[in-house]
Amino acid sequence: MDHPQSLLDLVQRHVTSEHYAALHWEGSFRDYLTLVERNPAVARNAWQRLLDMIEFHGYEQPARRGGTPRWKLFDDPFDRGRDAVFGLEEPLNQLVQVFRAGAQSLGPEKRVILLHGPVGSAKSTIARLLKRGLEAYSATDAGALYTFSWHIDDEVVPSPMNQDPLLLIPPEVRPEIEKRLNKSLKRGYRLELAGELDPVSRLHFRNLLERYKGDWSRVVEHVKVRRLLLSEKDRIGIGTFQPKDEKNQDSTELTGDVNYRRIAEYGSDSDPRAFNFDGEFNIANRGLLEFVEVLKLDVAFLYDLLGASQEHAIKPKKFAQTHIDEVILGHTNEPEYKKLQNNELMEAFRDRTIKIDVPYNLSVTNEVRIYKRQFNPEVIKNPFIAPHTLEVAALWSVLTRLEDPTHPNLSVLQKAKLYGGEDVQGFTSENVREMRDGALREGMFGISPRYVQDCIAGALVMGKETIGPLDVLKKLETGLRHHSLITNEELRKRYGQLVSHAREEYEEIIKHEVQVAVAADREAVDRLCAKYIDNVKAYTTREKIIDAAGRERDPDERLMRSIEGKIDIPDSRKDDFRHELMNYIAALHIEGKTFDYRQNKRLTRALELKLFEDRRDTIQLTSLVSSVVDPNTREKIDVIRQRLSERFGYDEKSAEEVLQYVAALFARGDAKRTTPEAA
Repeated sequence: MDHPQSLLDLVQRHVTSEHYAALHWEGSFRDYLTLVERNPAVARNAWQRLLDMIEFHGYEQPARRGGTPRWKLFDDPFDRGRDAVFGLEEPLNQLVQVFRAGAQSLGPEKRVILLHGPVGSAKSTIARLLKRGLEAYSATDAGALYTFSWHIDDEVVPSPMNQDPLLLIPPEVRPEIEKRLNKSLKRGYRLELAGELDPVSRLHFRNLLERYKGDWSRVVEHVKVRRLLLSEKDRIGIGTFQPKDEKNQDSTELTGDVNYRRIAEYGSDSDPRAFNFDGEFNIANRGLLEFVEVLKLDVAFLYDLLGASQEHAIKPKKFAQTHIDEVILGHTNEPEYKKLQNNELMEAFRDRTIKIDVPYNLSVTNEVRIYKRQFNPEVIKNPFIAPHTLEVAALWSVLTRLEDPTHPNLSVLQKAKLYGGEDVQGFTSENVREMRDGALREGMFGISPRYVQDCIAGALVMGKETIGPLDVLKKLETGLRHHSLITNEELRKRYGQLVSHAREEYEEIIKHEVQVAVAADREAVDRLCAKYIDNVKAYTTREKIIDAAGRERDPDERLMRSIEGKIDIPDSRKDDFRHELMNYIAALHIEGKTFDYRQNKRLTRALELKLFEDRRDTIQLTSLVSSVVDPNTREKIDVIRQRLSERFGYDEKSAEEVLQYVAALFARGDAKRTTPEAA
């Protein structure tokens, strides 16, 4: 009998000495050259490595032709999707294409990448995933990179900026080395051995070259190459710079500073050994440097950015320009970017940035995915989160981010549905594309997901057994009075009106679900559909209907119109619609297939609504709002509640609340007929 593994066994199974040895490989410079010749990709620059890291995780093909692929890195494979980014396929793909162009030395590698968008639009999350990706990638065989140390007279001096050992190769030899490496490199870019050694390595290289009378081969015998693992926490290859108070921050935080304790040891503050190469530009060499809220930086810092991006060089105090190899990524909010646009003195900086807009989600489905990361009903069991709670909150947040439609026959609610991929009669995918192209500001304003998440959290701690959409909508609406970012009373009023739109949509949803629950007898719907098809067939072939008693009669026009009216077929088009339907059924028959009405949502909805209307009086749903319900009616209502639970995921209490709410709507005569738009 097999015994279960202990916790220690589970850990040791994933922590092996072989894995440790691979990550801490060391060898001579000669060994490294052999390794590079076998795998030229280890000599990639930072832009090429970042691109390969993203492609290493792969992508999903777009669902529709001409759509945008989804890069799997942004699904957060490192932390079980907790930082996954949803609904931003287009800007993320644009970002990847910028990295690809930079990897091919087409220009972006000389620019600062600027993620621009409203607060809470995932700019920091994107940067965090790129940094996490580089860390993980550097620990794989595909992402391996190397640096070196000097071993001189029992002293070990690591390259302070973790430079590539290939920079030890004299410039006059590099073109031939590049040609040989690129010949066997299977990539969409070319390797280039660019840059010079940092001041410390240059000093040791020069001294050793002098000691050995110019014998380069003797110099590199003092070099020990080792595997380099990128780590933000250890400040290796990944840096983060955040603005602080101007009085407590200066440019040495970017480029390093003199180590005054070592000046006495080396006799000069211009000796590179008396300098700490620990600025963010220095430590981010070979990887990525993130500038948080980059446009809040003092102008002096932005000047450092210009040389770092354009020339790939920084200017440490008392030293010449020093080469860097890193991707510089900044992010900023709307107010700071507007200041940049209006500041003529910052024209040079604007010219050296590539701006990528990172808007809010305009898809309700993707917005829901954001909320489910934190409030997954499958994880949060108490209180019970009723169906549609997150969806209705997401709908409201998306509505706040949309411009009012210019088309007179389109509401903002219908516009949100079109953006979410739903059908609205009279509008095509081409119309949706035109709407998006004509509303460039959409998604750059509106409510942040953080506000909605805070309101959902507030509803969850109210002490109720069940929270539903109405609870969250109430929190969203009352919270607007205290929202720190909403200072415009007119805007606050508009957002309040959009709460009403979201509530009305929710009412239509639950009315439909109750209608489906009442008409949930599948056999009855099948019979109704068969009856409708028989009548349409007789009508189009000009035949008679044979009833159950064997009598001939004309097709039931009233029945056909009662169903067709619910899918918005006008009387003037009924003949065309009926012939199209019969031709479609005939074509399926020729292919050996059977017509299934359930594959047509609008027809299914119409049949269910017709059956609901036929049964509504017998159920007497409105009696729920009275104080007395007879046992027979209560039994029928219990069946409906059970169907709501089984089909739509309600628990007993939330199903009862929905029935009560819908009954009240019917009782006050608010049960307007479902339209194709609502469907």
